[in-house]
Amino acid sequence: MLKCRTAWNKLAPLARNSSTVCRQNVRRSGKKVLAAFQTHATSDTVLFHYVIKTRRANSLVASAYQTLKGDQKRYEERMAELASRPHKVTDTPAQPEPPGELFFSLFPGDAAPSPPKIPSHSPYLLIGGGTASFAAARSIRARDPGAKVLIVTDEPDLPYMRPPLSKELWFSDDPSVTETLRFKQWNGKERSIYFQPPSFYINPEDLESAENGGVAVLLSKKVVHMDVRGNKVKLDDGTEISYDKCLIATGGVPRNLQVIERAGEEVMSRTTLFRKIEDFKSLDKVSRNVKSVTIIGGGFLGSELACALGRKSTESGLEVIQMFPERGNMGKVLPEYLSNWTTEKVKREGVKIISEALVKSVACKDDRLEILLKDGRLVKTDHIVAAVGLEPNVDLAKSGGLEVDSDFGGYRVNAELQARSNIWVAGDAACFYDIRLGRRRVEHHDHAVVSGRLAGENMTGASKPYWHQSMFWSDLGPDVGYEAIGIVDSSLPTVGVFAKATAKDTPKAATEESGTGIRSESETEDTATSPVASTAPAPVVGHKDDYGKGVIFYLRDKVVVGIILWNVFNRMPVARKIIKDGEEHADLNEVAKLFNIHED
Repeated sequence: MLKCRTAWNKLAPLARNSSTVCRQNVRRSGKKVLAAFQTHATSDTVLFHYVIKTRRANSLVASAYQTLKGDQKRYEERMAELASRPHKVTDTPAQPEPPGELFFSLFPGDAAPSPPKIPSHSPYLLIGGGTASFAAARSIRARDPGAKVLIVTDEPDLPYMRPPLSKELWFSDDPSVTETLRFKQWNGKERSIYFQPPSFYINPEDLESAENGGVAVLLSKKVVHMDVRGNKVKLDDGTEISYDKCLIATGGVPRNLQVIERAGEEVMSRTTLFRKIEDFKSLDKVSRNVKSVTIIGGGFLGSELACALGRKSTESGLEVIQMFPERGNMGKVLPEYLSNWTTEKVKREGVKIISEALVKSVACKDDRLEILLKDGRLVKTDHIVAAVGLEPNVDLAKSGGLEVDSDFGGYRVNAELQARSNIWVAGDAACFYDIRLGRRRVEHHDHAVVSGRLAGENMTGASKPYWHQSMFWSDLGPDVGYEAIGIVDSSLPTVGVFAKATAKDTPKAATEESGTGIRSESETEDTATSPVASTAPAPVVGHKDDYGKGVIFYLRDKVVVGIILWNVFNRMPVARKIIKDGEEHADLNEVAKLFNIHED
């Protein structure tokens, strides 16, 4: 016969595993499971009865406690009876654990499962869980199939794409979109915001022992210190992780207006800084429960959110206000005539535009926010969305001894995206040397993809310089969108070439043709090697009232340094080649022919 202790040692692991499975099922079904062990001890035998009962969640603890309290009492009475027997027990069995202690070792109240074991070493350590990190991880694994990659992110979510947070997700008809985070692209195809499902990744505790390597993600952990000489980092919980190669892809944090920060907690609690999944969920909830939302900022993010919320306003009666210091939407990027046209487009989406608006103060009065502008105008609203730019996250610069660029911000790296020996930087936080356009810092999805991929290659020994001109795009709903590359600054001289648009010249049509909503995923570079000009008559350069589609060239010293394709899609490789060549063009009308904008 098994002794009590021996029996328990054999059964305890099974009980613990059953406990874990039960807890996982409980979270999915909304029920809880009560597991009770009743122990009956005699001088030479022991019998375990494993009983599983379903209880309502709010009665679980009380029921379990009463059951085990009775078992504890019976256990003590039985042991006292055995001790009082007149005969001598020559082979006393090992005493089993009391039922109460047994229960609480399996079901420790409502405590969360113990955190995963953190690897003490990772050959490839990627700090940040955004697009650049994921692109780097994929690149590393492509060149080194057995690589072990650890991504450390302070977000609670696996790597995901940010563009849909201000675009397609807002146009979803699914009432549970904030939970599923699945959306339909303009072409009608559905996809998830996450790059890969959870099954793609391995558990962090399994990384060191994984024979074929893999990618693990450590969620809700922040790197707070770098020891460059010792090749290790420290997390916010004090844990240290050593590495062979390290990538910093910490992205950035949304800026806020100082007048809002100084206004107090009540104003701050009614202000959204839009960046993450939780911000999308929060703003979606706010937009359903307030009467007025004001977006401060006229750039890409502010204009996209204004159009998205404006569409909702026609159904719910929500007042959507957008204010910015420029004369028109995206005034820092688009030439004035096109910025003005865009502003009218946003107005048609149901948005009230307040231009040339400089915020003087914000206060909360009578349960509403009052925004006082410097020219005396007063705007009353219920909630503010501050979309006024991004501040690169360079918190590790001091401890890591890394240089921060004084002009552009971000970690200063060379053309190979390297900051120090065995340390690379990619994405929004990288201030890199563009071998064509000089030192730059870019805050767009495609740049995160391209720089992350290049950094990953260089971490495996590729030693490639950054020469790819990344693109970015913005959609004002499914009907108007543009793609841009290079330096697009409205203060530069521009030349615009426009033509009449057709039904094919919309973001919706572009995604139907390419099969993807993230248009940078469909672009290729090989098609740009030998562009063929259109045989159509030379277009007329001019500024018409109807800017259906066209090309805007940005010039510096008579050389094209930036190009915007307005409702012209799948021509980015041609634009990239023009910038890469760096030549002067006597007639940009001829250059515009390369984009075939006059072909139906």
